[in-house]
Amino acid sequence: MSLAILVSLSAVTGAAYAQDSGVTMSTDPAKAADVEQRAQDLQNRQQAMDSAPAAPAQHHKMSPHHKKKAAKADAASS
Repeated sequence: MSLAILVSLSAVTGAAYAQDSGVTMSTDPAKAADVEQRAQDLQNRQQAMDSAPAAPAQHHKMSPHHKKKAAKADAASS
């Protein structure tokens, strides 16, 4: 008996959580197809990002000309 009560409380709690978090259930085939298409698009985008080569970080040294301008700007703002 207590097991049945526990199971039904769990079901009610799960249903309440689903309603609060915006999870809905639909039997509309068009909605299901739309959700499946979005999921496929997201998966394809993720795979494209994973397979794309990472851009190497570029570190450039400041030329002496830029260092002088930066020093002047720092002095002027102080």
